[in-house]
Amino acid sequence: MPTINKYVDIDTVEREAKKDYIDRHSPFIHCEEKVEAGKMFAVTVKMGEEYSHPDDFDHYIANMALYNGETLIARADFVAGMLGGQDHKGNATVTFNVFAKGKKMNLVAQAYCTKHGIWESTPVVVTVEEE
Repeated sequence: MPTINKYVDIDTVEREAKKDYIDRHSPFIHCEEKVEAGKMFAVTVKMGEEYSHPDDFDHYIANMALYNGETLIARADFVAGMLGGQDHKGNATVTFNVFAKGKKMNLVAQAYCTKHGIWESTPVVVTVEEE
């Protein structure tokens, strides 16, 4: 069973190199806090907030997945060089269009780095409101 690394608030980390490592490997979820039941809404998953992840042929983000609780609801797979290779500037980002259901959704993103394994986001709770 692979280890799942979880995001640690980089403001609590003293060494800059450690902050860089944690941030660039952590997926972050960006979406509305409240959505309408039965409608699609956009959920963007971005690798890193302050630092970009390498895009080398032996070290890149191979996939990003989105879960509602323990249920996989979306996944995107990538190949090395999809951000422009070694000279890239930016973060791997994907936007999923998700169907709002239930009373709330507990969204968690996971990303797989080919060198440093699986990384998991901080959960984001989305309230689903009736029309």
